[in-house]
Amino acid sequence: MGWFWADTTPLAPVARVAPHPMPRGGNAEPPPACPMHNKMPPPSGKAAPPSTPQGACPYVPPEKPSNAPASTSTEPPQKAGLLSRLNPLNNMFYSLENDRAENQTQDLPLSREQSTIPKADGSLWEYPSPQQMYNAMLRKGYTDTPIDAVESMVSVHNFLNEGAWAEIMGWERRFSRGIVEGYRICKRGEENANKVLGTAEDPFDTTTWDDKSVQPPKLLRFNGRPTELTPKAQMLQWAAWGWPGKFASPPPFDRHDWFVERCNEKGCEEVRYVIDYYEGEPEPTGEPVFFLDIRPAIDGPRSAAERLVRWGTDTWWTATGGVVREVRKAEAARKKQEEELTAKSRSYN
Repeated sequence: MGWFWADTTPLAPVARVAPHPMPRGGNAEPPPACPMHNKMPPPSGKAAPPSTPQGACPYVPPEKPSNAPASTSTEPPQKAGLLSRLNPLNNMFYSLENDRAENQTQDLPLSREQSTIPKADGSLWEYPSPQQMYNAMLRKGYTDTPIDAVESMVSVHNFLNEGAWAEIMGWERRFSRGIVEGYRICKRGEENANKVLGTAEDPFDTTTWDDKSVQPPKLLRFNGRPTELTPKAQMLQWAAWGWPGKFASPPPFDRHDWFVERCNEKGCEEVRYVIDYYEGEPEPTGEPVFFLDIRPAIDGPRSAAERLVRWGTDTWWTATGGVVREVRKAEAARKKQEEELTAKSRSYN
């Protein structure tokens, strides 16, 4: 799950540094591995090249001639090697073919659906077209994929990713301003937290962000790691081995790490979320059922505290009868209001 396409190159390229230290002495000479071992005098009639910072290789690439035409291509430069052809935002190829595959028996739609998930530059991630999905699966070795099921697979894929982002938005609405604010929102259980956040009618809203003073979260990049169990999924498998009657369940069929930009008054930072994808028993109608377990990765004490606050407060609220207290309080308020209305009606009589 989670095959987005990002057609832009990375926003912050990594600066290159010299692979070797330069000597500090007064008669420093470039090492033999330097691309320009022997210094050449500048051509007559031209200014001498600028001095090279100490510690760097003294080769300065020639500047682009002023009469050279500017490149208008938006495609990333073609490099050798597989990794250089992968987009680091999603570990997919920069450009995946949207053409009919060889020996393909029927046409597939070529249009791509836009998600509701923002990227770092403010634009929205796009889902692959059914044809791109089919080509990607063929490239990954799934040559037995039934072509008549590809469109349904794309629909499920898009639905699951929208659901994953809705869950992440729920975490960010609670904790983007810190643990204390998150506790204030969560202390009366999940249902009341959604009322406080204004998402009681639609907890899976992926677009509403009421806090105008803070930027909404953005999905920076993600990694698919289907062969690596998260610590929680691994512990559940151990529990299923020890107590199969209570914890028996198949392992997740997929795992993703999503890297989200979180902003508040103190600035912006990167937060990693882990997502486990589980398949449940199908509906009586045959429709598939999926469960997503989404939470901040425990990369530090804060993310651990966020998980403890959200799940702990909901468990405590339910276990101590918080729901019952809310119902009794609502009934008492209703009864009091009825008595006040009755008293007013008697005074008029």
